[in-house]
Amino acid sequence: MIKKNLVQITDFIIHKVGNKYNSTRNVFSENTLIFDEESYKMILNFLLKPFLNLTDSYRFTHHADVNLNEMNSYTNSLFKNEADFVEVSKNIVKHLYEQSNSANIKTGDVIVARFEGIGINDVVTEAIGVFKIETKIDFFQTYVEGNQIEVIVTEGISPRKLDKGCLIVNTTDSEGKFVFSVDTNTYDAQYWIKNFLQIKLADDIHQQTKNYLALCSAFSDEVIREKEGKKEQSEFLATTIDFFKENDSVDNEEFVKTVFEADTEMEEFKDFKKEFEAENEIVLRNYFPISDRVVKKEKKAFKTEIVLDTNIKINIDVDAPDAAAYYLERGYDEDKKMHYYKVFFNEEK
Repeated sequence: MIKKNLVQITDFIIHKVGNKYNSTRNVFSENTLIFDEESYKMILNFLLKPFLNLTDSYRFTHHADVNLNEMNSYTNSLFKNEADFVEVSKNIVKHLYEQSNSANIKTGDVIVARFEGIGINDVVTEAIGVFKIETKIDFFQTYVEGNQIEVIVTEGISPRKLDKGCLIVNTTDSEGKFVFSVDTNTYDAQYWIKNFLQIKLADDIHQQTKNYLALCSAFSDEVIREKEGKKEQSEFLATTIDFFKENDSVDNEEFVKTVFEADTEMEEFKDFKKEFEAENEIVLRNYFPISDRVVKKEKKAFKTEIVLDTNIKINIDVDAPDAAAYYLERGYDEDKKMHYYKVFFNEEK
């Protein structure tokens, strides 16, 4: 988790990147910028805010040698003070330009910045940020002309939205340097993550927790709901979340024995796990520490709402694993020839 309370921008430059596909050119600045106090605070918040609550982190990769990864090489040279910041920033833009092999790739302003005082995992270090501004907005600007106040429309950058950005942090684990990325204009999934940065998701506790919860969600959709119904699916999801909240780590055998009663269900889940790994090209560890931040975030995506064709919805709290089992009954009315749900409660809230 990125912390910015001690962060300072020590170098900052803006260039313009063109599009190789349609031969629009790059425009380079020759000097770094110096801000006034008000602009500095606004730009610092604009650049770092999208990264503060990210759980996904990445690591550089390369098919031959990670040291040949361009962005890894550029940032290494800056962290070691082996190269000029302005020249490296130009090279980064040139590298980005080389990835624009489609008319869909947008031109824009590219900010390259060096940060000191970035906090991550109880370590305070430095980082290099690369940010691409693709979307400009129109806004009104007033000015005095003689005795008259005039209005013109000006195009500028909205401080509320960062189109694309990455933070390369000068700290490593067994997989390499920490990289964080945001991309709100995902018109080309290959362009930013795969081609420009050449990064892959880290195999850390956040990703392990996220992948295992995705497995449980898929199993609830494709197996439990299809065989038993939405009520049983909601019970399973609530029990899963309860397990992740009550434990510090996941042991696959312990999880299976906790959430399933029948041996056939346990084996079915284990078989599904193997298929899920193969289809998604991931490895789900049989033991890993749990990321509470990921559980809190991912449980919002668990669908425990029962939507009926009679314009009635029943919303089951995913944090209450026993609610559906104890207070909700499903049956069939022979007179009306319809299914029904019976809900038990003490009083309305």
